[in-house]
Amino acid sequence: MEKIKYRLNDPGLAPRRTRLEIPGWAGQREPRADGSREQVWHCVPFSEGAQYGIELFYPYDFELLVTTRDGQLVLEGDWGDPPPNSTLQWPPFRSFGDRFYTYQILLDLKVPKGFAIRTEPHPRFYADETDTVPIAVPALIRNWWPMMFFCVFKSPPEGRTHIFRPGEPFMQIMVIPEEAPFELEPMGEEEAAERELQSRRIYASRPSLGKGTEWTSSTNTVFDGTYRHLHRAAKEKARQE
Repeated sequence: MEKIKYRLNDPGLAPRRTRLEIPGWAGQREPRADGSREQVWHCVPFSEGAQYGIELFYPYDFELLVTTRDGQLVLEGDWGDPPPNSTLQWPPFRSFGDRFYTYQILLDLKVPKGFAIRTEPHPRFYADETDTVPIAVPALIRNWWPMMFFCVFKSPPEGRTHIFRPGEPFMQIMVIPEEAPFELEPMGEEEAAERELQSRRIYASRPSLGKGTEWTSSTNTVFDGTYRHLHRAAKEKARQE
């Protein structure tokens, strides 16, 4: 198992493997049953994708409101005096051009050779219904760079406000290969036929694979457990190999 080592300027960032908060940003504990409201965690690919990275938490004990008014970015927070003996810029948030803003995060994540870190929005951004979640801008930082000095966020549109709340996750970091040495090419006929046959077999087997797991949500969206069953079977097969 690979180790990701970290060094913090502020322990309040509290890096950890991203978790689904239920109840919380990932939704409520609605069962997979007729009449339930569909939740993002009902989708296995989303749940796995959401928990693949490292989440960071807003470390200050007051809210930061980021608003665009009359085309100008406004950052509102009760910052007060800078911490004693601190070398941080104060406040640590500031505008960056007219469409972005930055946070002087001073976070060191040491990843294994051949890997890099990539910033991205926290998965709660995709589940949010209030349009208030900060939007981290994707960036790739290679492992020879010893410190993440700052991270960048997209400014909200006119009249909207993004909110950083104490103890709330605001960004996710992914650990990925430093290079992406692949090329795109069309499948050959034999390979395409094999994949097509596989997909048709799955489609034809859905009634039996999903039997007993079908349900219709409160918005009349139909779900079944086909992907979950195949996912479980694939993981079990991998363990046995």
